[in-house]
Amino acid sequence: MEKLKKELKSRARKIRLLLTDCDGVLTDNGVYYSERGEEMKRFSFRDGMGVERLRKLVQIETGIITGENSEIVKQRASKLKIAEYHPGISDKYSKVKELCKQWNITLEEIAYIGDDINDYEIMKLVGLSACPADAFTPVLELANIVTESKGGQGAFRDFAEILIHLNTK
Repeated sequence: MEKLKKELKSRARKIRLLLTDCDGVLTDNGVYYSERGEEMKRFSFRDGMGVERLRKLVQIETGIITGENSEIVKQRASKLKIAEYHPGISDKYSKVKELCKQWNITLEEIAYIGDDINDYEIMKLVGLSACPADAFTPVLELANIVTESKGGQGAFRDFAEILIHLNTK
């Protein structure tokens, strides 16, 4: 157990950018539709505080990479001053590689939290990976960290607090 803790701490101290999927991590995987189309998604205020605390306490920036192209998510990213917002991305791996070049960082310096199979390849390659408690089974088995909270119910905040703790203790 102590060896695992040291390994996580070592990985966490390298992280400069935390990327997240949106649906299933920042939301509960639900969406409300009306005759006008997508109307509402539910976000956790705790996750928003996690973004702020990462930036302030350990100088880790955040980004959202999502396959969806939603005005609602765009507004949430703007409100939280998310450093990187990338909607409509079907090839998340290529986007992460592009961000490495843009930020002049390696995959080891990226943390990623995802919940489904489209996050799997990225999670295998980054420095530290996490998933919500209710993630798809193969993702649960792959993640370095499984949060206590489910998606949309503070999973991002759980991971943020773990990163903060590992970087300050």
